[in-house]
Amino acid sequence: MNILIGNKLKILRKNKDMSQEEAADYLHISQSAYARMESGESSSWANHIFRICKIFDITPEELLKTETNRKEISSYDGVIQISDDVIEKYEERIKDLKKIIKDLKANKKQQ
Repeated sequence: MNILIGNKLKILRKNKDMSQEEAADYLHISQSAYARMESGESSSWANHIFRICKIFDITPEELLKTETNRKEISSYDGVIQISDDVIEKYEERIKDLKKIIKDLKANKKQQ
């Protein structure tokens, strides 16, 4: 969840043409603390949710919404465009890696 929120924060901030430092100043936190929120390393965004929503003119529900489709991403003024092909490739790679792990576990049991 932190990574999803962090990615949204980054998109919203860039759409406002703000630096991390400017966003951090508005939240009364350090730039490094804000950077950790954007990178998904911190869940402290929850402590600042109402102020974050005010900065970016969104509702808490919009920030917390986990379903993001291509149309919504495109509505962020094209800051980030994710193609369906890229998503499909990552999903396929994840499936491949899961199969490899399963095979490795099976081989280990046989030994």
